[in-house]
Amino acid sequence: MPRPPRSNPKTRTRAIELRKELTPAERKLWARIRNDQLGINFRRQHAIGNFIPDFVCIEKKLIIELDGSQHLEQEEYDEERTKYFKSIGYKVIRFWNNDVMKNMDGVIRAIIFALDKA
Repeated sequence: MPRPPRSNPKTRTRAIELRKELTPAERKLWARIRNDQLGINFRRQHAIGNFIPDFVCIEKKLIIELDGSQHLEQEEYDEERTKYFKSIGYKVIRFWNNDVMKNMDGVIRAIIFALDKA
């Protein structure tokens, strides 16, 4: 029996666009987690269902979301996304953009801790 698609064409197309439009915080974190630098593979802007998480480790089922000030106004949407991801077995961790820009070592430690627990 064929596996169902992980997302729809519209979401996949938007994910490709977002990969070209990384925020400064996303760019900075991606430089530290890409190419298996933490001993595990991450994908950026990877479509899952109707959503596109910032970073995802498929193997450990871990999603990393970076939040800027716009997330203060979209708490319900973020909650819906997190609920969906959890319903399909993912753990979601969130960081403020400011944390990435000013405390990268702490962010990396938290990611490694989450990977160890996954």
